[in-house]
Amino acid sequence: MLTSIKLIEETMMVPILEESSSLTRIDKNAKEGILVSIITIVYNGEKYLEQTIRSVLGQSYKNIQYIIIDGGSTDGSIEIIRKYESQIAIWISEPDRGISDAFNKGIALATGDLIGILNADDWYEPEAVSKMVAHFKPDSVLHGNTQYWNENGSRAHQAKPNLDILPLEMSLNHPTVFVSKNLYKRYGVFDLNYKLAMDYQLLLRFYAAGVKFIHIDDIVTNMRLGGVSANIEGCYLEVFKAKNEVLGFRISHKLYYYWTIMRYKVSQGLENTPLAFINRLYRTRMSPIKKQY
Repeated sequence: MLTSIKLIEETMMVPILEESSSLTRIDKNAKEGILVSIITIVYNGEKYLEQTIRSVLGQSYKNIQYIIIDGGSTDGSIEIIRKYESQIAIWISEPDRGISDAFNKGIALATGDLIGILNADDWYEPEAVSKMVAHFKPDSVLHGNTQYWNENGSRAHQAKPNLDILPLEMSLNHPTVFVSKNLYKRYGVFDLNYKLAMDYQLLLRFYAAGVKFIHIDDIVTNMRLGGVSANIEGCYLEVFKAKNEVLGFRISHKLYYYWTIMRYKVSQGLENTPLAFINRLYRTRMSPIKKQY
C-alpha cells in the first residue's frame, strides 16, 4: 500500500499520522466547500452495508472523499462495494489487526480537512455532512445527536451527548463525530491496544489536550443497537483503563467503574419486567446523557 503510518513503540500503541500518497479519485462534481473524508470499515457486513454506502453517496453536500476499508470479507460485502465503485474514492480489502487498525488505515488515506467515520451498519441523515461543514472550525471535533433503532427495525430512542462528563464515561456518539485531520497529525490516531473503547480513548486524549468540541444539536447519524459495543462490561473496563492512562490513576476512576457495572446490571435486571419503566425514567430524567423516546 502507498501509505505510511509510523508506530511509536511506547506503552500506548498510538500511531502518529504522516502524509499519505494521493490515491484519491476526484469527484468532478465537487466544486465548493472543504473536502470531507468519510471512512467506513466493514468485515462481513453485507446485511446493512449498502444502506450505509447509499447514505454517504446521497449526502446533500457533495465534496466528499469516500473511503471503505474492508477487512477481507468472505460474504457479499465486496460485491456491494464494487456495485458503487465508481462513486467511491478509495477502497481496499485486506486483513487487519482489529477495528483500531482499520480506522487508522482509513485515516492514513484521507486527504480531507474533516474526517468522519461511519460504521457498516449505521447511516447518516441526508444533511449530516452539510451541517458539520456549516459549523466547521479548524482543529476542532464536531459531533451531534443519534437516533437509535432496535434490531427489529423499530425506532428506539434519541441520544444527546454531554461533553461535561466525558472524563467519567463515553458521553459522545462516535458515529456522529467529525475530526479535523490536523488533530490526528498532532495527537495521533486510534490506539491499537483498545478493542472496544478505542473511540473513547481517542476523544479523551483530545479533550485532555484542550481541543475544541462543537455540538450540532440535530440528528446526524442513525445507529442500530448491538454490534461490538454491545459488550458493555468489556467497554466499561477499557474506559476505566483509558481514564487511568490519559488522566492518571485515581481511586475515583475505580469507584466510577464499579458504579457503571452496578448501574448496568440493575438496568438489565429491570428489563422485560413490570419495573422496566424505572429504566426509562432514569434515561429520560436522571441520566446525564439524556435520551428521548
